[in-house]
Amino acid sequence: MPRCRPPRDPALRSRYMRRKGRSPRQGKRPVEEGARSRRSSQASGGQPAKPVGGARRGPFKQAPPLGPTDSRRLGPNFTRSRGRSGVGAGESKEFRMTSLLTYTFKNLPTTSKCALRFSVRPLSCSSQLQAAPAVQTKSKKTLGKPSVRNVVVVDGVRTPFLLSGTSYKDLMPHDLARAALSGLLHRTSVPKEVVDYITFGTVIQEVKTSNVAREAALGAGFSNKTPAHTVTMACISANQAMTTGVGLIASGQCDVVVAGGVELMSDVPIRHSRKMRKMMLELNKAKTLGQRLSLISQFRLNFLSPELPAVAEFSTSETMGHSADRLAAAFAVSRAEQDEYALRSHTLAKKAQDEGLLSDVVPFKVPGKDTVTKDNGIRPSSLEQMAKLRPAFIKPYGTVTAANSSFLTDGASAMLIMAEEKALAMGYKPKAYLRDFVYVSQDPKDQLLLGPTYATPKVLEKAGLTMNDLDAFEFHEAFSGQILANFKAMDSDWFAQNCMGRNTKVGVPPLEKFNNWGGSLSLGHPFGATGCRLVMAAANRLRREGGQYGLVAACAAGGQGHAMIVEAYPK
Repeated sequence: MPRCRPPRDPALRSRYMRRKGRSPRQGKRPVEEGARSRRSSQASGGQPAKPVGGARRGPFKQAPPLGPTDSRRLGPNFTRSRGRSGVGAGESKEFRMTSLLTYTFKNLPTTSKCALRFSVRPLSCSSQLQAAPAVQTKSKKTLGKPSVRNVVVVDGVRTPFLLSGTSYKDLMPHDLARAALSGLLHRTSVPKEVVDYITFGTVIQEVKTSNVAREAALGAGFSNKTPAHTVTMACISANQAMTTGVGLIASGQCDVVVAGGVELMSDVPIRHSRKMRKMMLELNKAKTLGQRLSLISQFRLNFLSPELPAVAEFSTSETMGHSADRLAAAFAVSRAEQDEYALRSHTLAKKAQDEGLLSDVVPFKVPGKDTVTKDNGIRPSSLEQMAKLRPAFIKPYGTVTAANSSFLTDGASAMLIMAEEKALAMGYKPKAYLRDFVYVSQDPKDQLLLGPTYATPKVLEKAGLTMNDLDAFEFHEAFSGQILANFKAMDSDWFAQNCMGRNTKVGVPPLEKFNNWGGSLSLGHPFGATGCRLVMAAANRLRREGGQYGLVAACAAGGQGHAMIVEAYPK
């Protein structure tokens, strides 16, 4: 028989409820466990129905496990596995609560304490909220993924990084790249025929050797059957070369890849003006004397004005130094702070050089000159001497000077990257794993040099790590102001929320773990080669200091950036 329902009229409803022995405000009797009612979720008040399985209320209370007798699983459409579809009042409210919590936790940043303490599983088979144990990153033996090949760094080398216009000034870029490849072959004794691919990064390309990777490989004695190509991504060109190699190995296309980079700022291409180039090309096509004389008559002296290369953004026409000055001002980084950081970089680099920690440097015999054995840009000074320098870009009130900026540098680097099983089969002891990496891009006008700030939280989330899990930081130092501005951005909740769309800040790297062997400010910055230096510094530091995880990060022209996790290979 159909069940009688209370009248809708308030007076009749009150009389009806008293006749049934209930107060009008009391609502319906609690639904018995196991009873099915389509209207139980619309109860007007009183104690709600007890959820299936006796789950306790509250967002962080864990329900007891369902027993074999009272287990009533919900299907994919949240209907009962038998009987009519629908859920009881307790089940419906519990589902809404857990759905809300699931959404909340999924949108918490990984650096949040709650996100580290709890994890929520999809509610596909039960509406219980499960509390996971606290994340213990240090207990992980490795960040390897079962379905992805492990990629390792066997070793890496670089030529000494020299100030442009010094000992390398009469060379060509492929000469430096060839020296790095030869040094790598000598250091690792890897047979040339086992190398499957070679990739190099560079920024300012020599016209005669546009694919410098191929020319350097042939010059170093690699087989002409070994493919090689050149990539360019501003200051992270070597990073792109490395990750290209990682992709080739992880996908199974290659087992052994050599990645590197080169830059020669001592001899950059200087072009004629566009008018002069146009006239010269037309002269080359002219067939008669009259045509040639007609073209020559159009010549003007201003045609001889050359086009000098500039370290400036094409989209904004602003030099990187000018942008660094504005960035430092925006984040209130003082001139004194920048000079202090630059002095720290030079001091640590000098200490590392004297103690023989820069083991990736290989001697290079410059043709017709002496053998170069060490970097020549490391010059510790004093704050008093640095304070005497004038602003280099925004005059007279700028804070970026020659002392707190990286200098134009010549140099090359190379690394031997292998699949782990291949390296072990050949008897090598790798130095590190190359793990998760990301590339980012942002506004090239106001956020040109903030690549590390944007890339760091993304790569940490991808790897399941936090800043506290990292043992070594190697960031590219374009300018002191750039590094310190990134520190302030990474330590700002406001910046994270308003500029990055994140709930909380990622945090600042501790200085005792940061660029402990110097950085680009002191060691130098060959645009296309710095990425390999950063990775090798992180790998060597982890081995020496006993750390497990290192973070490499860099900014680049165009408002781009890169970050990568380096994991020490077990001893």
